[in-house]
Amino acid sequence: MERPSDANPSAPPGLSPRQRWILGGVAVFLALLLGGMIWAVVALLRRPDQTQTIRDIVIIFLAVESWFLGLALILLMVQLARLTALLQNEVRPILDSTNETLGTLKGTTVFLSRNLVRPVIRINSSFSALRRALDMLRYGRSE
Repeated sequence: MERPSDANPSAPPGLSPRQRWILGGVAVFLALLLGGMIWAVVALLRRPDQTQTIRDIVIIFLAVESWFLGLALILLMVQLARLTALLQNEVRPILDSTNETLGTLKGTTVFLSRNLVRPVIRINSSFSALRRALDMLRYGRSE
């Protein structure tokens, strides 16, 4: 029986058929992109007057793009500042009140443990010991 890695020795081991198709598609895309770039450079070198016009248009597009990226960066910084303010002014007080509530709950638990649970356990253990002693005395009489 032939293993999948034996069928195609040039393929990296452990790739599924779908991953191989994707890898092949990316390789074809990159080859076409490289071919297109070479063709564009050759075409631009043949016509220098059109090259200058295209260069100017590309410079204008890049300037507009950098303006939009700068605007997006400013908006991102404003949103980051608002998030920081939100964390400091709203989330931190919530966390502080939660910590305070947990401290109160811990104190209540300790209070109930000392003043309610321990005495009830002691009383129950005393009754259990008394019941066991009475059971032992009853068995002693019947024998």
